[in-house]
Amino acid sequence: MKVIVQVVEKVISEAHIYLPDGLTEAAIRQVITDRYNSGKMTPDLNIFQVDFESISATIINNQDSFNVEEEAA
Repeated sequence: MKVIVQVVEKVISEAHIYLPDGLTEAAIRQVITDRYNSGKMTPDLNIFQVDFESISATIINNQDSFNVEEEAA
């Protein structure tokens, strides 16, 4: 019997970064976006929370197959 299992999780990462004082809200958004897009924020990101969203399994038994799925409550 062969079983293919797929788990879907939502991973929330958190980074504590320091920005210069006096920036406008738009400037803060731009700095964060630029750091993220350039990859400079990646070393600062730590996994903060992982939420289970769903799990599914496809069971393959010879020529027959069927799916089993479950979602988080």
